[in-house]
Amino acid sequence: MNRSLASKCLRKENLAYGGTGGVSAGNREFAFIPAFCETGVEPSRLADGRLASMHLLAGLPAEWVVARAEDNTVLAIKATVIAGFLRTGVFYTRAQAAQAVLH
Repeated sequence: MNRSLASKCLRKENLAYGGTGGVSAGNREFAFIPAFCETGVEPSRLADGRLASMHLLAGLPAEWVVARAEDNTVLAIKATVIAGFLRTGVFYTRAQAAQAVLH
């Protein structure tokens, strides 16, 4: 099973972009919200549908999910899903968000 973007991968990305605008803590004041992009852009959401303050797999569209635990927790999503940020209707990759907060 390809678990290319699971919670473990998100943690690795957070470490790689730590201290930059590529993580929520580094770009929140610039009106970025955590989001994912694949066939469209989806803001990160809690399991109940409310916006999340960090990248969570719980509220992603079912067609993006490739593995779930018995309790329905999302374990993995498609390899084509990109974690990034949404600001004023535009999706930014982590690298793009990091660059945007420098300007």
